[in-house]
Amino acid sequence: MTGIHQLLFSNFTTAAAGGVVVIQTFTGDSTWTCPTGVTSVDYLVIAGGGSGAAGGTAFGAGGGGGGGGAGGFRTGTGLSVTAGTDYSITVGGGGASGSPGSISGSDSIFSTITSTGGGRGGVPAILTPDTGGSGGGGGAFNIANTQTGANGNTPSTTPSQGNNGGDGNGDDATAANQAAGGGGGSNAVGADASAAVGGNGGNGTSSDISGSSTTYAGGGGGGVRTTPSTAGSGGSGGGGAGNNAGSGTAGTANTGGGGGGGSGQNNLTNGGAGGSGIVIIKYTVPTSSPLIFKGTTKWKCPIGVSSVDYLVIAAGGGGGWRYGGGAGGGGFRTGTGLSVTAGTDYTVTIGAGGTAGTTSTRGGNGGDSVFSSITSTGGGGGGSEGSANGDNGGSGGGASFGGTAGSGNTPSTTPSQGNDGGTGNLFGPFDAQGGGGGGATSAGGNGTPSQAGNGGNGTASTITGTSITFSPGGGAGTSSSRSGGTAGTDGTGTGSNSSSTNGGDGRANRGDGAGGGGVTAPNTTQSPGGVGGSGIVVITMNA
Repeated sequence: MTGIHQLLFSNFTTAAAGGVVVIQTFTGDSTWTCPTGVTSVDYLVIAGGGSGAAGGTAFGAGGGGGGGGAGGFRTGTGLSVTAGTDYSITVGGGGASGSPGSISGSDSIFSTITSTGGGRGGVPAILTPDTGGSGGGGGAFNIANTQTGANGNTPSTTPSQGNNGGDGNGDDATAANQAAGGGGGSNAVGADASAAVGGNGGNGTSSDISGSSTTYAGGGGGGVRTTPSTAGSGGSGGGGAGNNAGSGTAGTANTGGGGGGGSGQNNLTNGGAGGSGIVIIKYTVPTSSPLIFKGTTKWKCPIGVSSVDYLVIAAGGGGGWRYGGGAGGGGFRTGTGLSVTAGTDYTVTIGAGGTAGTTSTRGGNGGDSVFSSITSTGGGGGGSEGSANGDNGGSGGGASFGGTAGSGNTPSTTPSQGNDGGTGNLFGPFDAQGGGGGGATSAGGNGTPSQAGNGGNGTASTITGTSITFSPGGGAGTSSSRSGGTAGTDGTGTGSNSSSTNGGDGRANRGDGAGGGGVTAPNTTQSPGGVGGSGIVVITMNA
């Protein structure tokens, strides 16, 4: 997961025995695993704001750009969810700034709730303003090329997710009177422009779901052709201001604010970029339920919680190319009673799986996973024929023939976070075997004349409530006359013995090392290794 979210807890327990109220904020794409005991959530879903329009026209200088519409604003309570289900979360990006164009924002999604990206502002004689969560403001030039604002709440939701953009004001006789409309906001329409005055962006709407009142989804202000005319201001809730002598102001990140429109007296200036969206959910969870993190996170320790039990799994490495070494499993670290401080924000980082090796490079190492003072190191990449050494890591990558196996438990932790990779073997022409990647429980196997090395076994944990094996090593690759190495316990990173079959990829959120690539003898074609499995962090709270 490349997404970022923040996990906050209220400073009180609920009436439910042992329960706490959790407030979880996502500022990038991610996955939320519904904890045991949770049946419904309250939510706020804000889409990305549209960009403000460039000032200017298809004819060159002149005109003002319309303000970008705010991203759709949707909020509610009691949305049904199912414990144990993974919910994909999409956080919409703001429309990019540019000249002469403008771009609408992207949608944000949680479960069945979709908020629509804000509409782009209009560029006279080039682009009409777009509909969206809130509509973009109309651009302005002469009367024939001045635009009306676009509709908001498109597609329609109940309650409404936004409002219309404002109209531009055109003038054939006095250039300074040319002014663009403001983008719509979630709480108000974008204002129409008047002579020499750009329309203000529509105001946004406040929400206290995060624990404090914050206003989101303000529209962008309309630009004007030139000074001394007055550009529109951005709406409350992150809307960017328009400009009378340059580019519009960007909407504020993670508010869904629309970007401000640019001015266009002497050239085509940029409109401001739209602000990115945000998703926030709030729910009550029993303190005994594990919290599972599959994307990078900030967790604020709640009042009354003094320690946590933890499992921190790094990502597995990528498998090597052709006679490739199996990759090491991600570092495995677990423990109980780790001290935490109420009110403190703890960054939780989830490692991404290592990339497959190439003809000249070994497999990439997996990314580290981190919670508080605990860092688990990514698994070492498997060696390739052209770069034979396995890499060091949480568990070491296996070597291709002629190379050195990677060391595990690097850097050293107590207890050990992993084991060494295995060594490769050269038996004859087109007949070589890589070494297996190390696993959390055992080292990777060495290649032999009859078989490539197997991956080291992983280690089981029951912190999630179910026994799951994490961080097995990947099996190594070989030629078609021999057997590829098997992955460690429950792993999917099997080694290949064929030019047409890649080494196996690791499982997502299990820290698997990937399998090494193989070759069909005596053909010189070959296959790459697999991609390592991503990491995971799981905690349970001790009150």
